Amino acid sequence: MDLRPGLRVLDVGSGLGGTARYLAQNHRVTVTGIDLTDEYVQVARSLTRRAGLGEQVTFHQGSATVLPFDDHSFDRACMLHVGMNIADKQTLFAELQRVLTADGTLAIYDVMRTGTGDVAYPVPWASTPATSFLAEPAQYRELLAKAGLSVALERDHREFGVTFFRQLRAMIAETGPPTLGLHIVMGQDAATKVANMIDNLERASIAPVEMICQPR
Repeated sequence: MDLRPGLRVLDVGSGLGGTARYLAQNHRVTVTGIDLTDEYVQVARSLTRRAGLGEQVTFHQGSATVLPFDDHSFDRACMLHVGMNIADKQTLFAELQRVLTADGTLAIYDVMRTGTGDVAYPVPWASTPATSFLAEPAQYRELLAKAGLSVALERDHREFGVTFFRQLRAMIAETGPPTLGLHIVMGQDAATKVANMIDNLERASIAPVEMICQPR
């Protein structure tokens, strides 16, 4: 993302704020997070105050498809595991293009549809297909282009995903879930979601895909 001190970064689907705090602390940028779930926003604010980053990071409750920000108000924007829960990606990308500066950068890291096999549910982002809106990388590229954004870099991280979730399952099996971890967010069926995620990744039905995009 070519982050430099002082840049303004938008974190779309900011959740509990981990990405926003990481970017602020390690790259000395100012970060604005937005998430649809108010409880996530409240927890993100609390954790950010505890981390001493309240002056650098702020959070808003709102929709990624109706961003409450002025045109060209961010130098960078990122989405980390967000698009799978948004059906109207065309409006999402149009909004991101609108709030980015002309020389801005959008970083996407979403789980995408990369094969033809059925996706087993529940998974970390959705309990059923009703709230899952997976799309293929080609669909992302097409919708991004319609919104005025071009993909400068694209990478498939399926092998990384397989390794990560295998290690997570092995750790939980050996020592039980940690005091703090993804299982808290995923709920009581976290083990099933992890197992299905591994199965889906191993069958190449899905993969986490990275895209670095820029206004055209």
